[in-house]
Amino acid sequence: MAVDVVMPQMGESIFEGTITKWLKKPGDKVERDEPLFEISTDKVDAEIPSPSAGVLKEIKIAEGQTVPIQTIVAVIDGAGSAASAPAPAAPPAKAAPVPASTPAPAAAKPAAPAPAAPVSAPVSAAAASGSTERIHSSPLVRRLAKEHNVDLSAIEGTGAGGRITKEDIEGVIAGQSAPAAAQAAAPAAAARPSVPPPAPVPLAAPGAPAVHGSQYVAALQVGVPRERIYFGNYEVQPLSNMRQKIAEHMVASKHVSAHVYSVDEIDMTKVAAIRAKAKEEFEKRYETKLTFMPFFVKAAVAGLRAYPTLNASLDGTSMVLHKEINVGIAVALDWGLLVPVIRNADEKNLLGIQRNLNDLAERARSKKLKPEEVQEGTFSITNPGVFGGLFGLPVISQPNVGILGLGAIEKRPVVINDSIAIRSMCYVTLSYDHRVVDGAVAHQFLHKVKETLENWSEPLV
Repeated sequence: MAVDVVMPQMGESIFEGTITKWLKKPGDKVERDEPLFEISTDKVDAEIPSPSAGVLKEIKIAEGQTVPIQTIVAVIDGAGSAASAPAPAAPPAKAAPVPASTPAPAAAKPAAPAPAAPVSAPVSAAAASGSTERIHSSPLVRRLAKEHNVDLSAIEGTGAGGRITKEDIEGVIAGQSAPAAAQAAAPAAAARPSVPPPAPVPLAAPGAPAVHGSQYVAALQVGVPRERIYFGNYEVQPLSNMRQKIAEHMVASKHVSAHVYSVDEIDMTKVAAIRAKAKEEFEKRYETKLTFMPFFVKAAVAGLRAYPTLNASLDGTSMVLHKEINVGIAVALDWGLLVPVIRNADEKNLLGIQRNLNDLAERARSKKLKPEEVQEGTFSITNPGVFGGLFGLPVISQPNVGILGLGAIEKRPVVINDSIAIRSMCYVTLSYDHRVVDGAVAHQFLHKVKETLENWSEPLV
């Protein structure tokens, strides 16, 4: 019996996914719930298990393709065997060339630019309307729209839930490009003789450093193809879906939030002594390692209780003060970064936070997180110190208004009561949104975190 494998819906607001890797090939046997393929969505990367045992009969969607939810991506022969499986199916042709070729005849008619009107008119109308309705689209679609100056609000999506698909945006871009090319042909031809030839641009010999900086800009301006600018001993790697999403989120955060940074130094000697004394017994009794992170989480919770402005978000001209304290913890992965969330961190003791931390980190690295587990954080913590960093200036995770950065804990000489002593010290930084948080509140928050850690009195369980 043939069993269809479909693109799953990984959350209420997710309407499509990108297949990043097939873990099986046609003809392979698979067990029920065995990882079958990996996907990337707007929220998480995840392994998708096989819905049935049998033989992978056919792969319908190739790696790198983005498809709507409920699309059949593969077929499993529930009663078949590896011997009866057909040869691997050729990956389906990409949909991009189809809409691109449709308007080609228009390019041959310079005197008829009218086809541009159906595209440009609704775009202008949508821009004038000032609609604030949320547009459902993928990061790829939004990037294409930005590159080609297309207003997504003017496009009627054909995907699930009205989502604008890659084919939708490519169709609009193709409709714009042909008339634009026809109109620009004559002026471009006339202007071409006055453009300096690319010869004066210094291009390095093989093995030499690639052209960069002002040389790179100059080369582009005189029409040197990008592939001629980068040569020598180098490697080009396309950004993964996750890396593209991280880039979008970081740029958006720097664009939206007025970032300001405050730094403080904390004496972690007491906490370090408590942890050193208890960590072996703690691991034996509770079967989980005791790290420094739950101490920082508890201290941050104390700071957020005292100064709730840091546990907030901005909605237009309104400040939203969150009653729950949900702390996002940045987890470094080999292929990117995720920020899973410890929900209701203020209701958990140190043991509960440590277990929650370990569980989230392990499932993040094995691609087992659910989309809701990386959402609804109200404050974030990142720990560059685990890699030896003295301190960092992290970018705020939207829609939060603050993120705490932890530096390395190391022994340093400090002055205590006019005497020099060796103490376990740690720099901490607070990145905060100055639209909501003032410097005075930021430093009061840091002082509360510092005070909590330096005078730790809470039991471990």
